[in-house]
Formats: sequence, structure tokens, C-alpha cells
Amino acid sequence: MGWFSKSNDGFFLSTTTPEGIDRAQYLGVVNGEAIIGANIFRDMFASVRDVVGGRAGGYERALSGARDAAVEDLVEAAREMGANAVIGIDFDYEVLGETNAMMMVAVSGTAVKL
Repeated sequence: MGWFSKSNDGFFLSTTTPEGIDRAQYLGVVNGEAIIGANIFRDMFASVRDVVGGRAGGYERALSGARDAAVEDLVEAAREMGANAVIGIDFDYEVLGETNAMMMVAVSGTAVKL
């Protein structure tokens, strides 16, 4: 099982393909995305952290929320296809915008019916 393996409300998510999956019905690729805008106050405090060191808690919380939202979109798309699991999940992170003021979390995987 992958590091992200978990079961939630009878729905299974995994970054790997667990043993026995060959008996699953593959339904197709699904994805979810979330984009968050950087806040001026978070930016200001992150700049201070760059100088003095430490973690940027505001950014970490925002990124965590975006990742959760992207996974929720992924699960919703898979359920619409009749899946009860998504395997081979991959997370991607990008900085967007003219001033790099937005962050995007994209997650994709294969919807399956176990």
C-alpha cells in the first residue's frame, strides 16, 4: 500500500497499485484541481521567515486546504464514474500568475471498481 493509502466512507485511495488489483474494473483517469491565491499578509510574514528562518505556517495551512479540496474533486469525479477506489494517485504543485501569486494543486489517478 502507498503512503497515502486510506479508506474514507468505503472509498479507497492509494498512491500505489495494491496486490490483487488485477481483478478490478478500470474505469479511467480522474483528476482534481485547486488553486489558491497568496494573501498579502501571508506573503509579508513569509518574507520575514525567509530572512530569519522557520516554517511559513500560513502557507502550509493554505496548501493543505488546497490539497484536500483537490482530493475531494478527484473522489467526486471517480464516484460519478461508479468507482469505489482511486489508485496510482499523483500530486503536482505549480505556481501560477504574473507575479506568482497563486498556487495550484493537481491530483490525478485511475478510477477503479474493486
